[in-house]
Amino acid sequence: MIAVVQRVLKSGVEVEGKTVSRISKGLLVFLGVKKGDREDNADTLAKKIAGLRIFPDKEGKMNLNVGDTGGEILVISQFTLCTDNSKSGNRPSFTFAEDPERANSLYEYFIGRLKAEYNAGKIFSGVFAAEMKVDILNDGPVTIILEK
Repeated sequence: MIAVVQRVLKSGVEVEGKTVSRISKGLLVFLGVKKGDREDNADTLAKKIAGLRIFPDKEGKMNLNVGDTGGEILVISQFTLCTDNSKSGNRPSFTFAEDPERANSLYEYFIGRLKAEYNAGKIFSGVFAAEMKVDILNDGPVTIILEK
């Protein structure tokens, strides 16, 4: 399981021209589910993301987590994070991505674990397997890649 976490001032996601989720200050999480991932991978990542200290304190040092700031979290499924780039050529292979049914199950499980680690009312998501347009105003910029 791989997550690309961005500290954002705001972010939103549209499907077929309609906004499905929008957050203000917080975290945008792109989540890729790889073959062989299990619930314990989601447990570990959810805990890590909820506790990730990438927000500035009063001295401007990254010492606060999203909960300390009262921020929100938007989770977007992104199978394209699970690429196999070991072969020659320029077209990525997605053989490392989990089958859609299993990936969706783990994506939903991850969101549930994130809600348990944080505040259920402040967790939002995109639409699994949909063609999405994601609006991002990255803050910093701060982008962290986590893999479990």
